[in-house]
Amino acid sequence: MALTTTPRRSGTSPDGEQVDAGATVRAASTGRVGSRVFAGLSTGAGVLILLTLAAVAVFLVIRAWPALTASSEELGDISWFNGDSVAEYVGPLIFGTLLASLLALLMAVPVSVGIALFISHYAPRRLAQSLGYLIDLLAAIPSVVYGLWGALWLLGVVNPFFEWLSGALGFIPLFADYQAPAKNILSASIVLAVMILPIITAVSREVFLQTPRLHEEASLALGATRWEMVRQAVLPFGRSGVISASMLGLGRALGETMAVLMVISPGFLYSFHLLQPGQHQTIAANIASKFPEASGLSVSALIATGLALFVITFAVNFVARWIIARRAEFSGAN
Repeated sequence: MALTTTPRRSGTSPDGEQVDAGATVRAASTGRVGSRVFAGLSTGAGVLILLTLAAVAVFLVIRAWPALTASSEELGDISWFNGDSVAEYVGPLIFGTLLASLLALLMAVPVSVGIALFISHYAPRRLAQSLGYLIDLLAAIPSVVYGLWGALWLLGVVNPFFEWLSGALGFIPLFADYQAPAKNILSASIVLAVMILPIITAVSREVFLQTPRLHEEASLALGATRWEMVRQAVLPFGRSGVISASMLGLGRALGETMAVLMVISPGFLYSFHLLQPGQHQTIAANIASKFPEASGLSVSALIATGLALFVITFAVNFVARWIIARRAEFSGAN
């Protein structure tokens, strides 16, 4: 004779409250369905990102292929094309793009980290909130506004400083032979530094605020000053975050168009003369300036330069992930 049991529909909790077992089972079942739906949506979003990235890469390769396989005679028919091949043409553009972005990063990162530390550990609460809102608003300003600011105001302000710099340090090739107006790579880098400063500051600030309070209190309890506490507890904990923020800023600097186009006097040289105009140009600014008059093979040549920028950006992000992964095991977060 088989024994059957009736599912328990209700019971009493330890607190004396009635518990509906059926409702509990239904809630658990609904939770499992929700988890499956969320997992599917998350997986789909990740796959969609990969497919979009692959589609962009395929598009760039297909559209750039005519220029990549064209002869020097065919490329020579393009009025603004310099060099006998796409590699010769894009080489100086890659050099100018990397130089401007790295100079901007060198100027922006120390200032951004200092502002983030001030907001997170030094400023009074009300002042910190106001500065945080102001920094976030700076990130929302369009690049064309930064370009206008640089072209109409910054160039005149930095002109006396560049004259002094060239006169005092002109024996160094970097600062030799300054020519006014200041439409050079260093002016463009200053504009880029101001543009990426809000991004690096905002991310660094949030990372510094996540430093465990016990780490900070332990450092202070051992007799450390405020700066020593920041150096021993906050900076090691936020090192990976600062690197990530810097790479985000570098990514924007690499692809910036209008601000550089409005400030710099273009050139196609491998030159480290930072104060001379007509020496450098970036890939994005070159595409923006040449695309309105481009057609046929010239469009393919510009897309080929865009493909180079795509590869550079992908490589920068890959290197950033590698650096963060190596630094993570040494950070204070662990």
